Amino acid sequence: MKREAITIRFATVDDAETIHGAMIGIATIMGEREKVVSTPDDIRRFGFGEKPAFEVLLAEAEGMPAGVCLYIPSFSTYHGRPGVYVQDLYVPDQFRGLGVGARLLQRLAAGARARGGCYIRLSVDTQNFKAQGFYTSLGLAHSHTQQIH
Repeated sequence: MKREAITIRFATVDDAETIHGAMIGIATIMGEREKVVSTPDDIRRFGFGEKPAFEVLLAEAEGMPAGVCLYIPSFSTYHGRPGVYVQDLYVPDQFRGLGVGARLLQRLAAGARARGGCYIRLSVDTQNFKAQGFYTSLGLAHSHTQQIH
């Protein structure tokens, strides 16, 4: 599969099953599948409509889902500008190593900048060393001044 064959688009309500499947994929990798109680209907209800709680970028390759980036708009009172919080980033095994995750985050960053945004934040499970290495390779630094509670 060539990197050029991968496209990125905004998700629609018809993508709820794919989005939910990605959340299950993340939980499965982390050995926490049993913790997922959400349903595709939750994705439809809260992610689309008049006031969506989140937005999603989807990567596709030859019509197949190749990656999902679910994010939430946020705001920095220190900067006085908006940003985004990446809640979930998932790339299925068969599409890893093709730059899908990096492309999703680049597209997210470009969109955030176009809206006046100045930052991206995300959290990584302390035991997910592969993801930590991936984010570090992209130049995303771990915050040593904040902790999530």
